[in-house]
Amino acid sequence: MVQALQLILALSFLVISRDVGHFAFARLVRVRVEKVYMFFNPKISLIRAKKFNGKWHVRFFAKNVEPAAVEVVDTFGNQKKDEKGNVIYRPMTEEELARLPEDDWRHYPDSTEWGIGWVPFGGYCAIAGMVDETKSATDLPSEPQPWEFRSKNVFQRFCIIIGGILVNFVAALLIFGLLLFHYGTDTLPLRNVDSGLYYSDIMRGEGFEQQDKILTVNGEEPETLGDVVQWIIIEGRRDVKVLRGSDTIALTMSEDLGNRYLALQNEFERVEREKARADRGYLKHQFVLLAEYVPFVVDSVVENEAGYYAGLRKGDRIMGIDGASTPTLYEVQIELRKHPCDSISIALLREQDTLTTAAFIGDRCMLGVVAKSQYLFFQPEHTDYSFWQAMPAGVRQGWDFLVMYVKQFRLVFSKEGAQSVGGFGAIGNMFPKLWDWGYFWHITAVISLMLAFMNFLPIPALDGGYILFLLVEMITRKKPSDKFLEKANNIGFWLLMALVIFANGNDVFKAFF
Repeated sequence: MVQALQLILALSFLVISRDVGHFAFARLVRVRVEKVYMFFNPKISLIRAKKFNGKWHVRFFAKNVEPAAVEVVDTFGNQKKDEKGNVIYRPMTEEELARLPEDDWRHYPDSTEWGIGWVPFGGYCAIAGMVDETKSATDLPSEPQPWEFRSKNVFQRFCIIIGGILVNFVAALLIFGLLLFHYGTDTLPLRNVDSGLYYSDIMRGEGFEQQDKILTVNGEEPETLGDVVQWIIIEGRRDVKVLRGSDTIALTMSEDLGNRYLALQNEFERVEREKARADRGYLKHQFVLLAEYVPFVVDSVVENEAGYYAGLRKGDRIMGIDGASTPTLYEVQIELRKHPCDSISIALLREQDTLTTAAFIGDRCMLGVVAKSQYLFFQPEHTDYSFWQAMPAGVRQGWDFLVMYVKQFRLVFSKEGAQSVGGFGAIGNMFPKLWDWGYFWHITAVISLMLAFMNFLPIPALDGGYILFLLVEMITRKKPSDKFLEKANNIGFWLLMALVIFANGNDVFKAFF
């Protein structure tokens, strides 16, 4: 429930931010904005509000206002229909609007209607004179009106469309900057990890050995562990130099390392989901590709758990599980997962003494102890920022993430990458199960950048599709017809629906299989 609440709050903020961007630029060039809605509102709205006659008018759980349109009839008073047999409507004229009752919301077309719908799949900003998801070409009057989107020059229309993407992008950078100003940063430079790194099986298959120290990747020295993962997995860099003892070793990564990593991660998560379904209290583990070489040293023991009854104490270092050597935190976790609902022997080092004890672990495959983190073994670096330092640092942080996100798109177009695509469930799982405002705003900023990029893709019905058509118009000096835009938007809409169904279908599949 906490994750769901964070997801709804974050998406609400981002959808409103995007729509306010469109709204602000539209009003700046004197284009009417008919509606701004968070979520979609077929038939009824949870809340709708509009300001006229000097005060706000609000309706709750109310039917939507009828469009300010009338049927088109011929000289004999018969309805006109399009080629599909649908009745054709036209917008009301100024004279027809003036004859409406004073309390009729349609009487005030210059005032924007704000609202919240009941279908939580996004939102929209209905701009007058624009063919989008809220109207078709037949909804527009035959002649462009001065207050319509289509009557403005191509540069003004470009500004209106880019406004939503721009606001999402700027909002993310601003959040990153404010988080740096409030919290600062804690980083663990690789140069401070003097024990070297822990490598999973897939990395050892590439030639790494435990405690190798990574010197360079394609000739560039990584600052943090995150740099290594990004360069090798996401960017596909292949040439790595490591320090092994006193020797410098050159390694070449496989071309398909990124895809094999995704395949292993997908399989690992599938197994973890199966265990979680068997025991609702099961705490899922994370797939570790490589990490700091950290011993498993007990920091605290939870009462009435396996480690408590086994007599473990703070400061104990676990060296082996059931005869298997486990010198690192991650190897202990891997070995424990091999013994669900089983009794295990534990070899440990307590001060100068080597001891052996036994424990019974349940389905969760956990000892019930808290291990010391890498930050207690190595020297992290904390940086505080003044406001004027935090803002440009936030811009750099946001830009670096966006570049990384764009680069990893190459993995999406593989079988393994497609299986990793997720919908609302996957996005919700990005948030922690316990409320943390700092983490909430960090994830919100990340999603805002992802949304800005996705919305920039040249797909009709997305802002990027409109931008593409506007750029073509700038080059050719020929404006696409409203009918063409309507058909393109319909195609784009169904493509997007197919993507949404696929992504959320992945979430459903993972929930049950």
